[in-house]
Amino acid sequence: MKKSLLLMWVMLAISANASLAGEPSQDRKITLRNMLKHDCGACHGLTLKGGMGPALLPDSLDGKSDDFLISTIINGRPGTAMPPWRPFISHDEAAWLLGILRKP
Repeated sequence: MKKSLLLMWVMLAISANASLAGEPSQDRKITLRNMLKHDCGACHGLTLKGGMGPALLPDSLDGKSDDFLISTIINGRPGTAMPPWRPFISHDEAAWLLGILRKP
């Protein structure tokens, strides 16, 4: 009985860690898109064409590396109004959002 319970906990831990890496779940994608529209849109404009922050359209992101943009999302931009989003999203989720932003 104890071995079965231990095995169940190990399997749950493995599956939980697997869901944290890679592409977000469908429910999380909905949440992330909502954050992009409302939270990012509050500074970058609701259509992401710019506002207090720069535009987040594919053309405006050209020439900026994925690593730079993901780091900006995760760590913010010191000395600017761009806050760090690390407490709210993972590196993989930031990369997924960047993929959405880069799509024409």
